[in-house]
Amino acid sequence: MSSTASPADPALPSLAELRASLDRIDDAIHDLLMQRAEVVTAVAALGARGKVPFRPGREADILRRLLARHSGPLPARVLARIWRELFAATTSMQGSYVIAVCEPDPPGGFVACAREHFGALTPMRVHRSPAHAIAEVIAGAATAAVLPVPQEDEPVRGAWWTALLHRDAPRVYIVARLPFWTPRPESATQAQAMVVAATAADPSGRDNTLIGFELPPDMSRARLSAALAAADLSPSGLIVRRDPAGQAAHGLIVVEGYVTDTDPRLAGLAQSVQRPVVLGAYAVPMDADPQ
Repeated sequence: MSSTASPADPALPSLAELRASLDRIDDAIHDLLMQRAEVVTAVAALGARGKVPFRPGREADILRRLLARHSGPLPARVLARIWRELFAATTSMQGSYVIAVCEPDPPGGFVACAREHFGALTPMRVHRSPAHAIAEVIAGAATAAVLPVPQEDEPVRGAWWTALLHRDAPRVYIVARLPFWTPRPESATQAQAMVVAATAADPSGRDNTLIGFELPPDMSRARLSAALAAADLSPSGLIVRRDPAGQAAHGLIVVEGYVTDTDPRLAGLAQSVQRPVVLGAYAVPMDADPQ
């Protein structure tokens, strides 16, 4: 019994027709990208002249909205990557856009983390110490700096967040946490980083705030926890860093929500610790593959 190839189903599109459809879709996407760039240019004209608008909260809000409406076979993390590159491109259209990166020795993947978030073509300057990266932001040579997430056992030179307590001019704020999306593919960097800039973070709708303060060197964690509770602050994270010489101690807490310098809870906390300061805020990272 011989078999013969069945003729193609005339109801199905041919390969040529499918390719033509893809070309039309690509043209439509390209048209919309050019339109978006024109709108970005118009928005930039309404802002401060000569200043690159850095809005990590707004970017996070856009990504959350897009991922919430996303469906189909395209992986959600790919959508996030496309828009991260788009954010980088349109931001660089509006002025000098440089990122300073603290990459400790040995390397910990912070350059890769910065590339993932700020774009493959964004200029970056790499420094071994957080202080040098922050200095670029203070001097206006960098739009933002990517730094290691604070740790309780970090060395003295790594505790960059204690310098933000002084609120020197120009003031530097924590504005983002990286990576913004999970899960992490096996090949992706596992580095955890904070981003600082010379402008305060804009709220994204779902944020965490970091508050730093000085405390008596002999103040126990139990007393500090009681002081935080009395001030109606329930931190999801707490770091206590004591000077090796025992002369000073600093605390850092993470609280839910977007907290400002005028929040009355800071005045309540000031009754037990010294100089409580909002060091910044960041959009809560999200799951880019919720299915």
